[in-house]
Amino acid sequence: MKHECKITVLDTKCFPELQEAYLADPKSGPCPFFKKGDSFLLKRTPQQDDFYHLMNGKFCGEAWDAVSRYVYTALQGGSIMQGWTNDDRMMIACCNDGTRPVIFKIERIDLPENDEEQEWLAKQNFRNTAEGAYTG
Repeated sequence: MKHECKITVLDTKCFPELQEAYLADPKSGPCPFFKKGDSFLLKRTPQQDDFYHLMNGKFCGEAWDAVSRYVYTALQGGSIMQGWTNDDRMMIACCNDGTRPVIFKIERIDLPENDEEQEWLAKQNFRNTAEGAYTG
């Protein structure tokens, strides 16, 4: 089975009071790189390795540092956050910029390559519920 990873910007936040108190440019404002609704589809094939090439500059380096471990797990077919999110194939994460964080949804996309893989995938339950949730 092959796997891709989709990253979607769910929201961008800005904390002007923190920027005013701590940044060299107190009027920095929201993240200039991402907008709510932006999405990126990553592949890892011999022809296109978005992970290794850090998306060829299409992604902020600080944000990439925060989400890359989840992206790598998804591209390898792993469980991104078993028992934490309501779907093992998905994670919600944010970048490390404390005055203007960007919130991302990271999803593993499964691409069956034959009927056997399709049948196996159809039988899987990737859902998590509160009863088995890990809450720290």
